[in-house]
Amino acid sequence: MLEVDNLHVHYGLSHILQGVTLRANAGEVVGLFGRNGVGKTTIMKTIAGWVPPTSGSIRLGDVELGGMASDRICRHGIGFVPEDRRIFPGLSVEENLKLGFLQAPGRPAKASREILDKLYARFPRLHERRAQQGTTLSGGEQQMLAIARVLAGAPKFLLIDEPTEGLAPMIVDEIFEIISGLRESGIPVLLVEQNVHRALDVCNRFYALERGQVILQGDAGSTSNREELLQAISV
Repeated sequence: MLEVDNLHVHYGLSHILQGVTLRANAGEVVGLFGRNGVGKTTIMKTIAGWVPPTSGSIRLGDVELGGMASDRICRHGIGFVPEDRRIFPGLSVEENLKLGFLQAPGRPAKASREILDKLYARFPRLHERRAQQGTTLSGGEQQMLAIARVLAGAPKFLLIDEPTEGLAPMIVDEIFEIISGLRESGIPVLLVEQNVHRALDVCNRFYALERGQVILQGDAGSTSNREELLQAISV
């Protein structure tokens, strides 16, 4: 469903991504692992259109996304949950959620209301706090809001960057349950996560990066592949 082929990205004179090739099929959660600074977030931002590629191809189905503006990429079905969550200050939880509807312009109001109701059923804590300012939520609740807001646009593919960073262990469990639920509902996900052991439990496959290149890929359910991954990305 998502195919990245020979992707190169530069920041000025720095060659950040050096020929990255990866794929994520329908219904899969694919993990992207590696030490800090190896290019994981750059891959996510490039797919989402936040960073322009130098060369290479990014395809969602039959649509070439490489070099397309980020708003058009969003409307083609790519949803991006960045590490910093980007909850809008001064807006309630429900107002933040409704901003996700901008990803699907022209949707009838009744359909949007139904999607909102389904999101509240999936995230009951957000329903309880729907009138509360989004920036006053706890870190875990803000992460739930960031994921739910992207889901409001009914994306075809989801990019999630470091969703459990800085969260308490109990909340980490909830976030991984949400990601597992996304997999069960058929929404494909590309996941960047430092908690490798927990992430592998919700992933179908994985890629490991080093210095802007894919150095390893494998089946997340394979014990030998997991051991090879942990050895490859250990400091």
